Amino acid sequence: MCIFCGDFIANVHWTEFNNAVTSEVIVGELQRVRQQARIERVHFINKILVFYQLKLTDWNGSKFILSDLKGTTSIVHDLGSLWAEVEKRIGYAIDPLNTNLMEKIELSDDR
Repeated sequence: MCIFCGDFIANVHWTEFNNAVTSEVIVGELQRVRQQARIERVHFINKILVFYQLKLTDWNGSKFILSDLKGTTSIVHDLGSLWAEVEKRIGYAIDPLNTNLMEKIELSDDR
């Protein structure tokens, strides 16, 4: 494997640890569990991002793609850097207690 590809899959961000001691990607059953948890996180995050007209998708289980309605995309390396990228994209700081945002999330949970 080339060094470029190795960087994309060699390390796992702390937000993706599933009670694992190691930060390296492990193949097999643990990899499947990690990938399923990752998909669930992306689904939940998109409930928030829809408020900002943005969407997050998984890219090969190693990175994320953040896109807007215009088709502009950017690579997000991990969830730790996601919110800074969102704020840069929308042009202002996110308020997680925004009443409209909270109502939008609650409405999407009811469906």
